[in-house]
Amino acid sequence: MKADHVILDGEIVALGPDGRPSFQALQHRTAAKDHAFVYYAFDVLRVGDRDLRREPLRIRCQVLEPLMRGTSVLLSEPLPGTPAQIERLVRKFGLEGVVAKRLDSRYEPGMRSGAWVKVKFQPSQDFVIGGFLPDGNRVESLIVGVYDGRKLIATGNVRAGLTPPLRRQLFALLQPLKASRCPFANLPNARKTHWYEGITAEDMDKITWLMPKVVAEFAFTEWTTEGLLRHARFVDLRPDVQAHSVRRERA
Repeated sequence: MKADHVILDGEIVALGPDGRPSFQALQHRTAAKDHAFVYYAFDVLRVGDRDLRREPLRIRCQVLEPLMRGTSVLLSEPLPGTPAQIERLVRKFGLEGVVAKRLDSRYEPGMRSGAWVKVKFQPSQDFVIGGFLPDGNRVESLIVGVYDGRKLIATGNVRAGLTPPLRRQLFALLQPLKASRCPFANLPNARKTHWYEGITAEDMDKITWLMPKVVAEFAFTEWTTEGLLRHARFVDLRPDVQAHSVRRERA
């Protein structure tokens, strides 16, 4: 780089053969031999003795771009087009989302000023609730899955999106559906991944199993190669959907 001392803000990204980033490949680098690992620079905080944090973003971008020329560091550039056009293309390529930044914004370490906003375009679909981990008279987490033929396959243990009132509401809704047996064909499954702790034989006794009748919509970042959900979040109940019709949806 064309400077003796530089502080950058950026991120290491695993790019697949199609050029798309994969968070899963980044976490399992030894198994991602077909991915390229690169560094994207988002911002520059300092060049030499010049502290750029109080400069507006447009100025920092003007300083950053020539620093990256001729290096192996990749530059995260602004996306052209209207917000609607950007959203359409981000969704088309199956990317997670964008970060919208005001051009006059300063660099504020550790702050959430509202000048930078993460906008996620997450996929979502319906899942069958086949069990829950109780916490007194509340639901701690939901065990969800989809049907593969006649078998119900567990795909995640979801906590995100469950507010305190919703936890109590779900407990009251699901209690009458208690079942003596686990409805999922692939449990117990003690295999642990970065996003899924697995359910051991000991865990099975702690879970309240249900007749698989309740369906809910969940948003998530992606499907893992193991067929599990990454960063799943409860969205809403779907009383209009029949449980036996819920399958994994393909993009």
